[in-house]
Amino acid sequence: MNLEDFNYDLPEDRIAQTPIKKRDNSKLLILNKETGEINHRQFNEIINELNKGDVLVLNNSKVIPARLIGSKEETNAVIELLLLKDLGDNKWECLSRPAKRLKIGTIINFSGKLKARVTEKLDEGIVRVELIYNGILMEILDELGEMPLPPYIHEKLNEKDRYQTVYAKVPGSAAAPTAGLHFTDELLEKIKEKGIEVLFVTLHVGLGTFRPVEVENVLEHHMHSEYYEMDEKTAELLNLAKKENRRIIAVGTTSTRVLETIAHKYNEFKACTGNTDIFIYPGFEFKAINGLITNFHLPKSTLLMLVSALSSREKILNAYNEAIKNNYRFFSFGDAMFIK
Repeated sequence: MNLEDFNYDLPEDRIAQTPIKKRDNSKLLILNKETGEINHRQFNEIINELNKGDVLVLNNSKVIPARLIGSKEETNAVIELLLLKDLGDNKWECLSRPAKRLKIGTIINFSGKLKARVTEKLDEGIVRVELIYNGILMEILDELGEMPLPPYIHEKLNEKDRYQTVYAKVPGSAAAPTAGLHFTDELLEKIKEKGIEVLFVTLHVGLGTFRPVEVENVLEHHMHSEYYEMDEKTAELLNLAKKENRRIIAVGTTSTRVLETIAHKYNEFKACTGNTDIFIYPGFEFKAINGLITNFHLPKSTLLMLVSALSSREKILNAYNEAIKNNYRFFSFGDAMFIK
């Protein structure tokens, strides 16, 4: 598989720069994964596409203000860190810019309240640091950090909570699980009232999800690992749904990666935590999910490969072209797609 196989032309003006006024008023493209048939709806009509007994699985990870801009202690050179993964004991894995200015032992000042000391340098601009601070880290990040919006978003985000799902609960992500941005509390209540189970897993979005593919042969791409967890009750309910042949529908590629990681590892669902570097591309055998609610993804991205694996590359790219013709908004703040 070549990287170019997952390319498509997207007009610049289709990249959503700001969230839509009401979350569930976004457009929804419905794709039959077997036949390729396409229908156009509004997102709040997703309830008509879900059946009593279906299980909807959402990622409850919460985005932290993970983008920090500081300066090197000895030279005052400007350094940016994006906190990617909490390694415990105040140690974090980060994406640094410019990485070449950092060496082991470098101290970066963010204010009188927060410093970072570089403990390890890895490839691709990744460094490990020890955070030095007094007080509660999340409170300090709320004060000093910025929401880590993707680089293709150039507009300022006026309301921080719009880059957060309404059910975000467990802090730790460096990017939002954006498929969930379309849900409102009211819509989730209506879905539950219809007899659809709503369950939550956690995957802290890090580099694995949004790192571009830079090798021509897709199979040579290395996925970075991301932390996930599933609790006992969720595992129990998912196993029951599988046993009763009910549909499991993932909300987002992050939920998909948790479910497929666990199903492939244990051949069932199980309460567990861990790190996953699962890479899903065409030819992958899905053991967990039957359907997927997702956004429209970047050309040549691992996320586009994942959705292609669930249907086919041809059907997905055809659906993307239909979306472009019908003025859908793309990427993080864009419209949604239900592959069923």
